[in-house]
Amino acid sequence: MTISADHTAQDQQATAPAQAQARVSEDAAAEAVRKFGITVEDYMLPARHQIQMVDQNGALKPHDEQGTEPGHEYPLPSDAELLAAYEQLVVGRRVNDQNSALVRQGRMAVYPSSHGQEACQVAAALCLAEGDWMFPTYRDSVAVMARGVDPVQTMTLFRGDWHSGYDPAKHKVGIQCTPLTTQLLHGVGVAHAAKLRGEDTVVLAMCGDGATSEGDFHEALNFAAVFHLPVVFFVQNNKYAISVPLAHQSVAPSLAHKAVGYGMAGERVDGNDVVALLAVLGRAVKLAREGSGPLLVEAHTYRMQAHTNADDATRYRQDSEVAEWVAKDPLTRMKTYLTDRGLLDDDGDAQIAEKAEAVATQLRNGLSEDVPVDPQDLFRHVFATTTPQLKEQSAMLAEELSREEAAK
Repeated sequence: MTISADHTAQDQQATAPAQAQARVSEDAAAEAVRKFGITVEDYMLPARHQIQMVDQNGALKPHDEQGTEPGHEYPLPSDAELLAAYEQLVVGRRVNDQNSALVRQGRMAVYPSSHGQEACQVAAALCLAEGDWMFPTYRDSVAVMARGVDPVQTMTLFRGDWHSGYDPAKHKVGIQCTPLTTQLLHGVGVAHAAKLRGEDTVVLAMCGDGATSEGDFHEALNFAAVFHLPVVFFVQNNKYAISVPLAHQSVAPSLAHKAVGYGMAGERVDGNDVVALLAVLGRAVKLAREGSGPLLVEAHTYRMQAHTNADDATRYRQDSEVAEWVAKDPLTRMKTYLTDRGLLDDDGDAQIAEKAEAVATQLRNGLSEDVPVDPQDLFRHVFATTTPQLKEQSAMLAEELSREEAAK
């Protein structure tokens, strides 16, 4: 092999694409600055206070108390959006409670409840267009359902079946990932492919606060920023990575502040205020679609129940802490807000509750059905082309099953 001593031309060729990409990112940041009339730093850094539009008592806050600043201003979502979000909140809460019961009955193997985080789940699904992609975590079942996936198919993974239960390409929803943070890399990959194809696609990649401590988080954000991809990274900060509190994970002013280190804009929002979530995530998706590059949104919320049914949350947090967050429940907050505005009455609320109960019934019935098991599936899906060893093992199993059947 011959190695040339003259690297100048090769170096120039290698650095040209990177320089072009850097110019694209700089131009996008400059355009955002011109649009909002602020500095680059003010565009990238989150507002000094988290965005909150409706307080925990269900009252709309005065505009000057919502946490907004120049370049970080959000209009109220439409009444239709708010009512649709409330319906999904009610359904999501009923699903969380129903699934917890199904686990206790042995009909599901495990369930990571998002009780208390439903506002984040619902807003994540509703802010996307039909052709956009969402990449959820294992705790984001309510978001998957709000995206239009059949409830029973959504829960197939948690009953212990070998497949995900739904077609990701059909619904534009990635498989719920149990490995921590891998879904962010998947989301960035889809966004990169969409950009190369010239598609009008935005990717919403979801994670928790614990995921921000993983190397995959860094790799995903850095790649998305360098290649200027249309990705919204949505961090649901529920204060604990299983039993590890946020203070033992990061001492940054907020997780949203991490965005500036990658050259992207960050924002933080009250994760129990669905009105603010719809506004903030909706704007982030719009900016990403318009070519502003990736953005990071941190939602402050709380996991009211245990990490999963196998977790004892009383070992690492106090009941008084949970009670504090019960008072901030996103469901009751939204109900009060809509009722006070005359957008929701008892009859309307009863109709929504009836829809939620129908979903719960669908889950009970669907997850009570026996799943047919074919032992040959052990060999069919290991490799695209079955190896001789697997063929041999498959034949041995078939012969053994045949003998057992003949002996009956």
